[in-house]
Amino acid sequence: MSENATGTSTKPEDYEVLIKRIGEGSYSSYCPQLKHMIKGQEHEEVEDAMWEYVKKHCASLAEQ
Repeated sequence: MSENATGTSTKPEDYEVLIKRIGEGSYSSYCPQLKHMIKGQEHEEVEDAMWEYVKKHCASLAEQ
């Protein structure tokens, strides 16, 4: 199993961020490697929030 499949990579570009419109004015972003979902009202809002979450995750792994 590769590092990015398990969420152990310290490189944000190894992670996938999926965005889905779930209704009028409602979006969700999901990172399968981290099994984390964020919901919001705008596409950019949930995408930015998820990348921030991924970057924080990677930074915490790099500190270990």
